[in-house]
Amino acid sequence: MGESLGRVVIVGGGLTGLSSAFYLKQAAKRLGKTVQITVLEKGERFGGKIQTLKRDGFVIEKGPDSFLARKLPMIELARELGLEDQLVGTNPNAKKTYILNKGKLHRMPPGLVLGIPTEITPFMRSGLLTMKGKARAALDLVLPKRTDPADESLGHFLTRRLGKEVLSQVAEPLLAGIYAGDTYNLSLKATFPQFHAIEQKHRSLVLGMMRNRKSGGEETRTLPQAARTTTFLTFKEGLGTVVHGLLDALDDVRFVKQCGVARIERSGNVYRIVREDGGVEEADAVIAGLPAFALTSMLEESVPEIKELGRIEYVSVANVILAYDEKDMTRELEGSGFLVPRSEGRFITASTWTSEKWLHTAPSGKVLIRCYVGRSGDERWLGMTEDEVIQAVRKDLKDLMGITAEPLFTEMTSLKRSMPQYPVGHLELISGVREALRSRMPGVQISGAAFHGVGLPDCIKQGKYAAEATAAYLEQA
Repeated sequence: MGESLGRVVIVGGGLTGLSSAFYLKQAAKRLGKTVQITVLEKGERFGGKIQTLKRDGFVIEKGPDSFLARKLPMIELARELGLEDQLVGTNPNAKKTYILNKGKLHRMPPGLVLGIPTEITPFMRSGLLTMKGKARAALDLVLPKRTDPADESLGHFLTRRLGKEVLSQVAEPLLAGIYAGDTYNLSLKATFPQFHAIEQKHRSLVLGMMRNRKSGGEETRTLPQAARTTTFLTFKEGLGTVVHGLLDALDDVRFVKQCGVARIERSGNVYRIVREDGGVEEADAVIAGLPAFALTSMLEESVPEIKELGRIEYVSVANVILAYDEKDMTRELEGSGFLVPRSEGRFITASTWTSEKWLHTAPSGKVLIRCYVGRSGDERWLGMTEDEVIQAVRKDLKDLMGITAEPLFTEMTSLKRSMPQYPVGHLELISGVREALRSRMPGVQISGAAFHGVGLPDCIKQGKYAAEATAAYLEQA
């Protein structure tokens, strides 16, 4: 055993915190040292929003259901955990996605990438837009690029390039669905920086996306086979696979459940983590992988500037899983599901035909459907009982898909204050908070979905960064 790098307390046992613990162990090992790690989790389980349920032969995700294949941190982590062979892509025969328009499901035109057309003919033939809307979108081909380097909202950017109709009918339901947000309140540079970069490089968003798509082949060479022909990936036995893999790899880490933290204090070079039960943990460094509002309450006494994180609002969402017999479907589930624009006024915001999109999720002859509820400006589900939510979801499925059968079972997951909304100027906000933290509490790292991306690979990447920064701090201390 080598010399100890020090004591580290990780606050938050979600994917960010577990990734921090894993990569901190690796960093210490590279230095020829050990590290004493404690993970404190307020809830009753580890893994954060990831929660895989096995029921009656179904594989059900109560939280996130997949991750983007092009974002490598999850693939790299799976490889390091020996789980790469467990990765699985979407059903290649379920490529169609639909968007609700005036009460009817229209197929999303082929060639859309993040809501941006990269094939002109299917886009022009689509019934989703009026001729006026298509003509306005075509102006992107000739409009000059914006020269002001300041951040702007995602909604303003897309309206400026493609027009209001493309934003409301195509791009907003797709892009805002990732954040459950209002595109006019989301930072372009913090959510889709590639759009800003494409405009600066190619002037036209459409032409730039076309060129990027054509040159994307080189990227796939570094991906595992399962990731080369799919946009999304998961694991054969569900996303819980990566949580179990991390916990197995962290067998020498001290884990404490049902242990909330009230505040984090500094006393010289030692950090005191004051637990909600009155107990105190002492550490040489701290990593906090938590929502912005939780970090604010823990650190504001020591770092007043952290109150700026209060500008990051959170939206509450829920999802409802419904299982059916295949014979009760009144239409063939040809595709992966559909999106619902705000203008449609529906209760659900989207629906995934899970058993069609992911072939491993349902037994033969059964169907699994997942519906999403809640977005910025529409959190009415919070004032409803679980039964009322499920009935409202079933009404939408009856109206839009003709499903009248009683489901075999339902599962609802409430995710209150779960979706951080990156405001315009978000990157500058985070940079300022981090600078204040470095000055006042240099041994504390903050990370997670509130900062640099809400996807699972983003959380892993941030956890790894926090771990490596902590190892470097302890090595120099």
